[in-house]
Amino acid sequence: MRKPLLFAILGASVLLAQPTRAADISVRDLTTQLYKADRSAPLSFSGLDLRELDLSGLDFKGATVSQSNLFGADLSHANLSNASLKGSRLDRVTIIGTRFDGADLSDASFLRPSTFSTLAAPASEAASFAGADLSRARLFGRFNRANFRGAKLPGATLAPFNKTGFIEHIWRTEMSGADLSSADLSGANLTYVMFTFANLRGTNLSQAVLRKADLSRADLTGADLTGADLSEADLDGAILTDARGLDTALGLDTARNVEKSIR
Repeated sequence: MRKPLLFAILGASVLLAQPTRAADISVRDLTTQLYKADRSAPLSFSGLDLRELDLSGLDFKGATVSQSNLFGADLSHANLSNASLKGSRLDRVTIIGTRFDGADLSDASFLRPSTFSTLAAPASEAASFAGADLSRARLFGRFNRANFRGAKLPGATLAPFNKTGFIEHIWRTEMSGADLSSADLSGANLTYVMFTFANLRGTNLSQAVLRKADLSRADLTGADLTGADLSEADLDGAILTDARGLDTALGLDTARNVEKSIR
């Protein structure tokens, strides 16, 4: 056997032999602590490594899980309402039917989460972020039919980013049929985002970047588009009744299907 090939095999064997780093707390211990916890005195799991743990169905009772690594964790049907996940990594998590209502997710990372069990994306499995704080958060994935009503996403980034090395199943963030009514998306980067049939009634989109976004059939009644960048956005059937600041929007002359929008 040639030496380079032998060294390659030996090197791979060493890597495979190395133990996988365990999480900082076991599922059993975390579950026990949460079961005994009082909602009036939330627990803290800040800064912990919770990667790939099965936390499905757990009620976090408003716990603080900020600056934690939850990469690949299963949060299906978990209740994280009013929890603090500020600055946490939630990439590749499973959030089927998960509740984040009122949670603090500012500066958090939500890249390519698993949001549905099938490609049909049933509404019953959509996650809820109603009233959550996602300021400056990074989101990329399928959030179709999700509830973001009244959520705060100023300065958030939902635009595509560099390849990760994983097989790419999607190329833009999907918000089709999502409820973003009265949400704050001011200054957010929404490049390429699919908002088809989304509820954007009364949404603050001032200074938001909507370049090449798909707003087909979206309801933007009463939305604030002051200074928004609509360059090459698709407005086919978009409802713009009583939308504010449309005259100050950038790139409207390059937007597609403007004549098919409803004003």
